[in-house]
Amino acid sequence: MKHGSDTSDNATRAMIEIRGIVEAQDMPGDGRLPTERELSFSLGVSRRAVRRALEALEAEGLVWRRQGKGTFVGQPPDPAAAMAADFGEIDPAVVMEARLALEPGLAALCAERASAEDLAKLRLLAQRTAASEDSDAAELWDGAFHRLIARAAGNRLLLTASALMDEVRMDAAWQAQRHRARSAERMALYDRQHRQIIDAIEQRDKSAAAAAMKRHLQTLAENLVRHVPQAAE
Repeated sequence: MKHGSDTSDNATRAMIEIRGIVEAQDMPGDGRLPTERELSFSLGVSRRAVRRALEALEAEGLVWRRQGKGTFVGQPPDPAAAMAADFGEIDPAVVMEARLALEPGLAALCAERASAEDLAKLRLLAQRTAASEDSDAAELWDGAFHRLIARAAGNRLLLTASALMDEVRMDAAWQAQRHRARSAERMALYDRQHRQIIDAIEQRDKSAAAAAMKRHLQTLAENLVRHVPQAAE
């Protein structure tokens, strides 16, 4: 171990210096930091000190690293968000077709794997959705309800696919179309369907959970077709 005045291996000093670069946004537009070699030279510290400093900053969430690409400021991009952006505008019928293909299976897996805590949260989210007084709140709580089912299903690959569709659902134009298809009567129906999904999950009935989710999504799709002209085309 080195002692005394040798500061070349001082990871703390390196971290302070790099943090200053990050906070000053003193890097190219893509947010890429200089390489470890370049930082080592400019800061007058060893590459080991730079590497340790970057590890600490990554743990804090200030930077992220990609093998072969470099170190970047901030959090790594959500792959689902990036893919959703590539798709551009997608009409509601296509979104609902994809949800019908995926979410009943997620509900079945949720029935097999959901914990008591998951079930309690699902009931709370269903209640919050039903009690929503505006479109923004309804989207917020309904989205959280479906995302929790996807997480409780316990399959990372399916969760990624679900996250992709969720990114599409959060598009402002898509939410506006859903709002036009929403009414007090339909919200009450959706609430009953949500509770049927939860009941089937609680009973560990995979077939019933899948069937309840399918009925719910079919109802949503039918209402979109009925009330949103673009979805009927």
